[in-house]
Amino acid sequence: MRVLVATAVAAEADSVAAGLAAAGYARLGEEFVRRAVHTAPGSVPSPLIRYGRAGHEIHVYPAGVGPAAAAAGTALALGRGPGYDLVVSAGIGGGFPGAAPLGSLVVSSRIVAADLGAGSPEGFIPVAELGFGRHEVPVPGALGRRATEALGAALGTILTVTTATGTAERAAALLAGHPRAVAEAMEGFGVAEAADQYGLPVLEIRAISNEVGPRDRSAWRIGDALAALTGAFGKLPPVLESWTTHEH
Repeated sequence: MRVLVATAVAAEADSVAAGLAAAGYARLGEEFVRRAVHTAPGSVPSPLIRYGRAGHEIHVYPAGVGPAAAAAGTALALGRGPGYDLVVSAGIGGGFPGAAPLGSLVVSSRIVAADLGAGSPEGFIPVAELGFGRHEVPVPGALGRRATEALGAALGTILTVTTATGTAERAAALLAGHPRAVAEAMEGFGVAEAADQYGLPVLEIRAISNEVGPRDRSAWRIGDALAALTGAFGKLPPVLESWTTHEH
């Protein structure tokens, strides 16, 4: 089994790596995926890092923030890689109150681009209903259920948004459109679209750092969420190693 884990930023990738190390995965090497990277003065591009155990490999790459960067970065990594069996979008995100408390984990049953579509006097119209494309990528059900059980996570719809929710009204509107939503983040759908272009299944895992609703940075628990992400990837490898692409 060879898996690509795509995060948004290096801090998330580091948390995933710490979990893999705790699970007995050894660092095998690294490579820089992008040919040219525009960075701030003094900053260093983040590499894709390969980890392995007993013939299995998990590669971790901070592909970028937002669905467009995540899709482009994931596609570049997949194109340069040795061939993968699965792609996992992982990181921190916002949890819907009552479904995913701070510091908890969620696993995707569906990955949905919640704001990809058009407004109308009658309300939001998803892009699929406009006939221009799709706003959802399927997730392997058996893998999602196994991951949920192993992690003690909540299983449900994870929404991809281009603007993080900052009001109670917006949170309510998202739940009205997606009653089974457990969390929102900004990269899952982009990662999923890239994976699908290569014919690969995808899963999304999020550790909850804040509530979806009124923006209150003083209430965020990013450190706790990153620690939960590390814990998740300390437990997840046996699930990934035992799963096969023939399962649904």
